[in-house]
Amino acid sequence: MNLTRREFLEVMVAASAAGLATNAWAGESIDWQRAPSDFYDISPFGNVSLLHYTDCHAQLRPVYFREPDVNIGVGDMQGKPPVLAGEALLDHFGVEKGTPEAHALTFLDFAEAAEKYGRVGGFSHLSTLVKRLRADRPNSLLLDGGDTWQGSATSLWTGGQDMVDAQKLLGVDVMTGHWEFTFGDERVKEVIENDFKPNGIDFVAQNVEDRDWGDRIFEPYTIREMNGVPVAVIGQAFPYTSVANPDYMFPEWSFGIRDDKMQQMIDEVRQKGAKVVAILSHNGMVTDIEMARRLRDVDVIMGGHTHDAIPGALEIENAAGERTLVTNAGSNGKFLGVLDLDVNDSGIKDYRFKMLPVFANILDADPEMEAHIEEVRKPFEDQLREELAVTDDVLYRRGNFNGTFDEVIVQAMMEEMDAEVALSPGFRWGVSVLPGQPITFEELMTQTATTYSETTRNEMTGADLKHAMEDVANSIFNEDPYRHRGGDMVRTGGIRYTIDPHKPMGERITDMEINGEPMDPERRYVVAGWADVHQRHDTPPVWEVVGNWLRNQDTVNVGEPYLPKLKNVEGDPGLAR
Repeated sequence: MNLTRREFLEVMVAASAAGLATNAWAGESIDWQRAPSDFYDISPFGNVSLLHYTDCHAQLRPVYFREPDVNIGVGDMQGKPPVLAGEALLDHFGVEKGTPEAHALTFLDFAEAAEKYGRVGGFSHLSTLVKRLRADRPNSLLLDGGDTWQGSATSLWTGGQDMVDAQKLLGVDVMTGHWEFTFGDERVKEVIENDFKPNGIDFVAQNVEDRDWGDRIFEPYTIREMNGVPVAVIGQAFPYTSVANPDYMFPEWSFGIRDDKMQQMIDEVRQKGAKVVAILSHNGMVTDIEMARRLRDVDVIMGGHTHDAIPGALEIENAAGERTLVTNAGSNGKFLGVLDLDVNDSGIKDYRFKMLPVFANILDADPEMEAHIEEVRKPFEDQLREELAVTDDVLYRRGNFNGTFDEVIVQAMMEEMDAEVALSPGFRWGVSVLPGQPITFEELMTQTATTYSETTRNEMTGADLKHAMEDVANSIFNEDPYRHRGGDMVRTGGIRYTIDPHKPMGERITDMEINGEPMDPERRYVVAGWADVHQRHDTPPVWEVVGNWLRNQDTVNVGEPYLPKLKNVEGDPGLAR
């Protein structure tokens, strides 16, 4: 019997509802509990509150987002948050399996649990939650950790304006950045002058400087008085922006961690009377933890970039025995971090921290935000809703190695571009699609929408391929937290290999094969890629290549994504696959 795409979709949805969804967790069946009616009743505490979201990647609508099952740590980070996955993460923080929180935090039984709890995030639902919390916490600041303007078709097509207007409606107080800079230096300055400043939004980044003169590009911090308490928020933009993204988009700007200058800012705001010092960071969580050890007199670092969904505040001590709280609030608008502080003249006496999942089925949509979203999407709805194919599998990206959506991308590139090998960046953004659902053009764009998504087709020697892969691995599995650039391992098509995350640079990757044959260091292979950070290309964007391939598939079945052979990772609590 031949099924139409719509008939196939209906069959798969029915199978999923019956508990037959593919790509479910391979362990025991989980009895997923209902969300209690008081799920969002979080009693206020203290006299200052910091609300924090980060890395929403321009997702105005609710989404599905599967957390990683492979998240390996090295050196002192091994076996500690944030590099935990699945049950190991739940056990560490005492989160009960089978709860709504457990679904939000892990990949466990993802398809089945997602059917039960529905989509997460969405700015209309996030706005409702923010307003609800602020009704009890008029003494709160809303912090946006960056990566807000990039990650969707509408944001790309509007120059980020759809997200900027949403931030204003949401009531953001302070923001720092990363992918925002890829819209170009002039666009970032335009938004700050025309949208942020008139609406009381501070864009802060102490570590972005003029390349020639060393002058700061942005205000380094802001001090807000909350309930009579001076609260300083110091910005820390992504320090490796000019390495991880095209520096021709901001040719006069220089980035870095710059601990010494950060300490100067901490001392300065303390001298100005700040009783609370918070760093709004886009370093990545393992880097934030190390920064907390190196700096003095910091109360909290609220971080982003690495999309770590961590339900507790980590208490980190520096050499002087001072405690700094380090938090991270996941990604895709899926969570809102709530840090309540009890502050007196001597500083912080006590705190409460809660990371709240944003369930769109539980929180009503805020009418004002919903009207904005409908308006900005209206010109693009037909294009966004195009159904390209139906998926048999859960499609996802997040994890140290290939995800199933990555497999779609590399397969499409190899076939459409007639290449022996495909390389796709290990970006951590990109939403998930459940089995039996259509893959829409909008969902494809959540995986591929950047300002430099042009495809490339080059020849590389086997030795060059290995070197490129070693370089990426070194930024992920480096024992020095300050050498982490975030992201995951480059996704590969046509390549098989062994990796030892604990080896030094140049020795991690062995046993490389290309299309079933041992890699020849001297041979030149045809390699398809995209998102070149070095130069612009007059070539089709990757979403055109993958979109054309999907339109010819009808249904997509990629099975289990490729996982290289791993060495020396036995028992690692970040390896749950």
